[in-house]
Amino acid sequence: MAVIKSTSYNIYIGHNSLKALNTFLKKNKYSKYFILCDEHTFQYCLPTLLFHSPLLHEAEIIELESGEDKKTLETCLQVWGALTDSGADKTSLLINLGGGVISDLGGFVASTYKRGIPCINIPTTLLSMVDASVGGKTGVDFEGIKNHIGTTAEPKGIFVNPEFLETLSERQLKNGYAEVIKIALIADAEFWKTLQKLKQKNEFFSDAIITKAIELKNSIVKKDLHEQNIRKSLNFGHTIGHALESAFLEQKKDIFHGEAIAVGMLIESELAMVLKRISAKDFRNISEYVSSVYKPITLTKKTKALLLNYMLHDKKNEGGDLCFALPNLVGHYELYRGMDMELVKRILEKY
Repeated sequence: MAVIKSTSYNIYIGHNSLKALNTFLKKNKYSKYFILCDEHTFQYCLPTLLFHSPLLHEAEIIELESGEDKKTLETCLQVWGALTDSGADKTSLLINLGGGVISDLGGFVASTYKRGIPCINIPTTLLSMVDASVGGKTGVDFEGIKNHIGTTAEPKGIFVNPEFLETLSERQLKNGYAEVIKIALIADAEFWKTLQKLKQKNEFFSDAIITKAIELKNSIVKKDLHEQNIRKSLNFGHTIGHALESAFLEQKKDIFHGEAIAVGMLIESELAMVLKRISAKDFRNISEYVSSVYKPITLTKKTKALLLNYMLHDKKNEGGDLCFALPNLVGHYELYRGMDMELVKRILEKY
């Protein structure tokens, strides 16, 4: 089992991570346990958690409907209500058992209930393991804008059990793998070379790949918890990607986060090439590999118009300027402020 030390907590990765959870629960005295899950993790992951963690047998279960469209303040009201009705106090522990929606929403609920109660993350998807559960960002969508309302509030621990991934579809695994590609492209050129050799879905989620991706993200978060500088690099692919998710959500079309980020990385890599941040060869390598993993997505004229509009609300924008986190050579990044919207439109039209 790998143990990674973050700013104020540990991340346990491996098949013994639930043993580490038991040690954590015995060491820390909580008045009550609450497990937040959705219908999928209730069915496939909760039995495993309870089997390995006897202390949680009396935990209150709060089950939500799955889906990005449920990541709202309305859902938070349900969870706050359940916590209140069950007598949760400042020393209760909220356990977020699920993917990115559960960890984002659960972390936000915990950080605001009674001005903050402790929580831990037990990620059950590749996306939440390598990205969403790590770093203390919490939040919900608001008026269609991704993660528009949220806090920075770190969990007390993260327990990554790769066995949970065995129940996921290939599409769900690729959903998380986009974040692995992203972290390599902005933080580690050698890791990017390693990824380019991987072709099959079972290669995308080895313990070594998961651990390396978490190590890279954690090293960035430790330097810049509140995203004043280097942590902005983690937004590569997300200016376009988040706007695309919002556009699809508004049209009630189906898209996964990783699929949108894959599109975002392709378009933003081309922006980086045009702006001479990366070479044409690097852009071809990125484009060829990402396109080999993810099928192209059709963007209608309406979708592109909505995407451009949602970009204007991106959290990274400053003083009315469009800000992008772009690769500056593979394995490095640069924050580019004042992006030309007409250039974005031209590249978007070619996609």
